[in-house]
Amino acid sequence: MKKIPRQPMPKQPPEERIKNFNEVALGYTEELAVKEAERCLQCPRPFCVDGCPVKVKIPEFIKLVKERKFSEAAKKIKEDNVLPAICGRVCPQEEQCEKKCVLGIKGEPVAIGRLERFVADWEAEHGEIEKPEMPEKKGIKVAVVGSGPAGLTCAGDLAKMGYDVTIFEALHKPGGVLIYGIPEFRLPKHIVEREVDYLRLLGVEIKVDVVVGKSITLYELFDMGYKAIFLGLGAGLPKFLGIPGENLLGIYSANEFLTRTNLMKAYLFPEYDTPIKVGKRVAVIGGGNVAMDAVRSALRHGAEEAHIIYRRSRAEMPARLEEIENAEEEGVIFNFLVNPKRFIGDENGWVKGIELVKMELGEPDESGRRRPVPIPGSEFIFEVDTVVIAIGQTANPVLLDVTPEIKRNRWGYIEADYETGKTSMKGVFAGGDIVTGEATVIEAMGFGRRAAKAIDEYLRTGKW
Repeated sequence: MKKIPRQPMPKQPPEERIKNFNEVALGYTEELAVKEAERCLQCPRPFCVDGCPVKVKIPEFIKLVKERKFSEAAKKIKEDNVLPAICGRVCPQEEQCEKKCVLGIKGEPVAIGRLERFVADWEAEHGEIEKPEMPEKKGIKVAVVGSGPAGLTCAGDLAKMGYDVTIFEALHKPGGVLIYGIPEFRLPKHIVEREVDYLRLLGVEIKVDVVVGKSITLYELFDMGYKAIFLGLGAGLPKFLGIPGENLLGIYSANEFLTRTNLMKAYLFPEYDTPIKVGKRVAVIGGGNVAMDAVRSALRHGAEEAHIIYRRSRAEMPARLEEIENAEEEGVIFNFLVNPKRFIGDENGWVKGIELVKMELGEPDESGRRRPVPIPGSEFIFEVDTVVIAIGQTANPVLLDVTPEIKRNRWGYIEADYETGKTSMKGVFAGGDIVTGEATVIEAMGFGRRAAKAIDEYLRTGKW
């Protein structure tokens, strides 16, 4: 029998997509999805499930796709994952479920993420999103702080257990990094809104424009009758390089650049009120997914040249290979083994250049990647008129500074038990990037799931 090859994802052509913010990947048709599902071996011991942080029953949902039972497949996924349309788009399946797929040993793994996306989209398009059977209400209130992947997952699981869950979100729209950080062309915002509406269907209440730590404290939440609190704060404080000239005009943090673009819809100015200034030659510092999102957004904002400045080689880039390839197709220029030393401004205080130093790779560092080492005397000037710094984010201290009972580690993240999310403050749990530092959407969701189970046990037994 002839082997079925992995089905490619239909995409917008590069020359078209760099002119719009519409989704690049167009999704599988029913025929492509069924054909891809037929590749699954239905292993008796499904290693793919081991690779999934929320333990989706992967072979079971794929078998339903093969049988064209798409609605049932969606229900099967949602037993473990309340955000399938999001995960199908932005999870690094190649490092998780698909990495464990037996087919991947000698060939290409089953496209699990693409099938998950197909199923979630099919369900929405056919108006078949149904509320699952819900248990009797317990009459116990739980607060979730932050509506990113960890918070949404924890809230959904607790609602399905019968708790009265309220999410408190600092921004004016729920979704956390899904809404402010990931561009429309990779994750359309109506998809995030759709998944959030499913949580509302489960009975989750969402309060926006509430900065816990400023508008209200954890102590006040407990006084209001909440019996447990989950902190899914994310890592929303941008990191900077700490080099001369970093305060020049025309230099953005990726956080600001992407928030303006995504949440504030700067690409639709003046229809929306937030403008964004992008010059002809843009440099994005960094090599992760956020850097790819920023540099590809810059092209769509009208940059004539969009550059990545990265201190290691292509092989060490932490961004998903799919996103690097998309950026290459779109004409992004990659400058490897160079690192900024200072920014240079004009007489009006606008950035006009970066002094870069060439690097070479030395011995591996704690990340396992080879450490970049500057080459003495190799400095040169790189002309730019816009810079985006995308070298990572760290913990925002607003809530933690007013809650000294919650222990933090030396990097400022919350100390919490990996399996339960328990913190040093009774009744308070935490998970996602505020505990681990920057990680993936699905890893944050895994934290939310484990914390929901631990919160349920705590509220049933009273044991801490």
